[in-house]
Amino acid sequence: MTNSRFLWEISKKPVPYPAALTRMQTLAGEIRAEAAEERVWLLEHPPLFTAGTSARPEDLFNPHAYPTYEAGRGGQWTYHGPGQRIAYAMLDLQTPHGTVRARDLRSYVHGLEEWVIRTLAAFGLKGECREGRVGVWILDPKTGLEEKIAAIGVRVSRWVSWHGVSINLNPRLSDFEGIVPCGIREFGVTSFEKLGLETTMAELDAALAENWHAVFGSVPSALTPLPDE
Repeated sequence: MTNSRFLWEISKKPVPYPAALTRMQTLAGEIRAEAAEERVWLLEHPPLFTAGTSARPEDLFNPHAYPTYEAGRGGQWTYHGPGQRIAYAMLDLQTPHGTVRARDLRSYVHGLEEWVIRTLAAFGLKGECREGRVGVWILDPKTGLEEKIAAIGVRVSRWVSWHGVSINLNPRLSDFEGIVPCGIREFGVTSFEKLGLETTMAELDAALAENWHAVFGSVPSALTPLPDE
C-alpha cells in the first residue's frame, strides 16, 4: 500500500455479526484498492455461533438457540460472546509485515499465534501451539489438561486478510458447550478468569497493542473508538 498508516480501532458496544462481516468485506476491498488503511479492529459480539468452511452440522447443539452464521473463514464451529476479545486484522498480505512473509498464509497464521502467545506472556500465561490444532492452548495447572484460550480463523480476499483471533478473557464458558469448538472433542476451553486472573479488557487491549510491533512490524495508532453500530 502507498499509505503507511496503520489503524487500531475499537467498538465499545457488542457488534452484530452480520454488521461485522459487511464492514470487514468492505474494508478488505478498499485496502486492496489502496483506498483505506490497514487496521486491527477490537470488538465483542453478542452470544452467537459461527460456522467455518469445514463446520459439520452434527457439531452444533445450541441449547440456548443462539443465532448461527456462515463466517466464510476457514475452520469449524466457533462461539463468540461477551467477555471475549475479538481482534479482526485487515492487512495487505502482498507485502511483508515484520516477521510475516509476503503472500504466505502459513506465515501469517503463525504470526497471529505468536502475537497471542506474546500477549498472554505479559500476564504470566504460557500459551502454546499444537500440531494439527489451530489456536493457542494453555496447560491448566490444576488439572494438567490442555485447554484452548484463543481461537484463530482467517479469510483472505485478493491477498487482503480479514477475520482474525478471539481470546477468552471472561466469557461464560458454559456457552461453548453448544458446539464442538473447532471440531476438537478431546479438549476443553479456558479463560483468563478460569485461570484465576482478574484482567480487564483494557489491560488485554494494551498488551495486544504492545506486542503487535514485535511480530508485524507496524506501530498501532492511538486507539480509535468507532461510532456505535
